[in-house]
Amino acid sequence: SGATGTADFFYREALRLGYVARSAFKLIQIQKQHKLIAPGAAVLDLGCAPGAWLQVACQNLGPLEKGGLVVGVDVKQKVKVPSAHCDSRVRTVCTDVMALMKLQARAMSPQERGFSVILSDMCPVVSGITTRDEAISCELGMRALSLAVGKIKVKESADYRETMERFQTSTGPDPDEDGVLRRGGSLVIKFLENEDIPGFNKFCKEKFKKVSLLRPKATRSSSREIYMICEGLR
Repeated sequence: SGATGTADFFYREALRLGYVARSAFKLIQIQKQHKLIAPGAAVLDLGCAPGAWLQVACQNLGPLEKGGLVVGVDVKQKVKVPSAHCDSRVRTVCTDVMALMKLQARAMSPQERGFSVILSDMCPVVSGITTRDEAISCELGMRALSLAVGKIKVKESADYRETMERFQTSTGPDPDEDGVLRRGGSLVIKFLENEDIPGFNKFCKEKFKKVSLLRPKATRSSSREIYMICEGLR
């Protein structure tokens, strides 16, 4: 079938070009269309295993003298930084993103000034129980969002309030009001398609100048993942 054909194409291309996973092409497409990672950027990659997004992020930092940093976080054992496409600006930390405090996250950033780009390719270990997988996906998304923008405050009258409040617990007991994404920065969150996405979308539109949804070409046809791309934190 055509679906397997494209999957194989991206898999083969990943091998040929030295990427550790075909998911590299998802970030390549996001970067091509939105130019989120500028030379010298400070990038936080949540759920970074096996490291393909670390490779693509590093490739977009520009020459070494531009500086910049890519920090990958994953709950699995400390992810090995791939040798291809990565240089000394890439490092990984083994920690549970659900328990990561903003203070810890900020401490990983250059001069502790926060990050210019936060990427979340985190996904639940799919159980096949759709509602459960969707809920975990939203919890992870909410976690990435609150790390980025800080305390989630929702107006009483907001029509997306219910969505935001449903996942409020995922923001964790983090006393820090401020997020770790710099003003003007960008955030990418992977979701499994579900009915709460419009709520997240509306909330993000108040926080960011531009919000768009993308299903990258390298996504398998059987997959329900979709990426929310938020640009220009207000």
